Amino acid sequence: MNKRSRFLILLAVLAVCLAFLWPSVTWYWGTPKEVQALALGSLENIKDYATAQASSDVLAIKAAAKEDDSAAVDPQFAWLEKAAAKQYKKAGEKVPSPMTVGAVLSAYQNEQEVLDEISGHYRDNILKAKKRYQNSVKLGLDLSGGMNIIVKADLDAAVASQVASGTDVNVEQFKKSAMAQAVETLTGRIDKFGLTEPVIRQQGEDRIYIEMPGAAEADAINTIIMGKGILNFRLVDTEATEKFNQYYMQHAASTFNALGDLIDPSIIPADCEVMGHYTKDDYGLDERIGYLVVKKEIALDGQHIKSAEVGADNLTNRPEVDFVLDTEGAEIFGTFTGAHKGEFLAIVSDNKVKSYARINDAITGGRVAITGFGLEEAQNLQKVLQTAWLNVPLSVESQQVIGASLGEQAIHQGIKAIVVGLLAIMVFMLIWYKGAGVNAVVAQVLNLYIMFSILSAFNLTLSLPSIAGMILTIGMAVDANVIIFERIKEELALGKSRQAALSTGFDNAFWAIMDSNITTFIAAIFLSQLGTGSIQGFAVTLAIGVISSVFTALFVSRLMFDFNTDVFKSTKVSIGWGL
Repeated sequence: MNKRSRFLILLAVLAVCLAFLWPSVTWYWGTPKEVQALALGSLENIKDYATAQASSDVLAIKAAAKEDDSAAVDPQFAWLEKAAAKQYKKAGEKVPSPMTVGAVLSAYQNEQEVLDEISGHYRDNILKAKKRYQNSVKLGLDLSGGMNIIVKADLDAAVASQVASGTDVNVEQFKKSAMAQAVETLTGRIDKFGLTEPVIRQQGEDRIYIEMPGAAEADAINTIIMGKGILNFRLVDTEATEKFNQYYMQHAASTFNALGDLIDPSIIPADCEVMGHYTKDDYGLDERIGYLVVKKEIALDGQHIKSAEVGADNLTNRPEVDFVLDTEGAEIFGTFTGAHKGEFLAIVSDNKVKSYARINDAITGGRVAITGFGLEEAQNLQKVLQTAWLNVPLSVESQQVIGASLGEQAIHQGIKAIVVGLLAIMVFMLIWYKGAGVNAVVAQVLNLYIMFSILSAFNLTLSLPSIAGMILTIGMAVDANVIIFERIKEELALGKSRQAALSTGFDNAFWAIMDSNITTFIAAIFLSQLGTGSIQGFAVTLAIGVISSVFTALFVSRLMFDFNTDVFKSTKVSIGWGL
């Protein structure tokens, strides 16, 4: 292969590596700390932040318009001018010039549309940062701080509870459903708590692994894990709901305070409260689609639900959710639904309305069927109902907390180890191998560059063992250069020309380098497959380092030697003392 082809290949590799590494660069060095903090929060926190900021901005814009609607738009809302211009064009109207505060508000039909526009702007910016983080190199708990927890689910106790209640149980299927539900329940609780994006996954048959970067209070986390979801049924006040929604459409930014409480409680009856009506969005996150005014009095508590499943209506074949009540619950529900025919009943979980339906007749017998859903919505509702009856005892089996200060210290020590090790090797190579040492230095820098790029490409986590793997790789990469240089020196000692010595030296060193690196790579692969935790992190980094070091030692270094030979017309090799 000629030098031009090899040079183009090298440029292509470096360009691809830059594309892989760019998200990490923009996240760690191009994203402000305050934006990072928001992006690392839960999706629910991001939604709440965007809504709160939008409400504040809408009030500020309305205040400015009230004072002087012909005033210019504040520079911080320059993006809103463009959004308003699009609204005018969409409506087929002429875009005002200049775009004043009043003109911006007039572009939207009501306050809610302005609120949605600004909220979407904040949300999109944070989600873009979140995507950059997801595509970047992550820092492990030993570097970023945080905690990991292993939770054990007592599946045998859950099975025994179902058997004792007289329910027929397919043990294997029940355990599978129980673990899936336990993982989903914990995910919902922890995400709602507002922690940085957690890692929650099933480990083995009956354990759940939870990893939470950043600062976290162990007692608070344990409370969340051991807590139980609250599910109940409440009556919907239809008239109050209509009046509230009319009020909210006109006062969207001033209806709730930052805590989500009503600023003016008198807009609803004293025996009611406002709750959001939620459905699952494309990301599996609760998405509010409206508000309902429901009675504070609980019609039926979720503890009376024995089981829930998705079925189909006999006449229409449309999905329906069937749940079975215990004897006491059946009696309560029958009496209540008989007294409230024609009204709507809401299913509330964690103070969110998950669904509501009209009571057409008294529901007796303890078996209830709720219709009017698509299949996916019915399955989501089934999971909500399961939260009440699927009693899986959870216990914290192990817990490890790593302080953020320790993680910061580890980062500095890791960076220092890499930099000092790299500089020491570079100085040695430059002193001992003179001009050829420059090739080794460039190869080492590119080696690290490629390694970090691959880590970023596969969204791998950087931990202290990973850094150890990098340092070991630096030593191995230098070893390859030393083998090549010593072979070249042997050929020069025989009186061969520069080009002949280089060619023979690289050829003779090729299999020696490949043999040692292939065996190391095989060992790293086995460690990555059989090991766990820190061992796996070390092995993966080592495997990546083996590939990149072979490429830089045999491909990049050879290209640099050939470049000096053909372009700078070098006839001698500066590769050591006395040569």
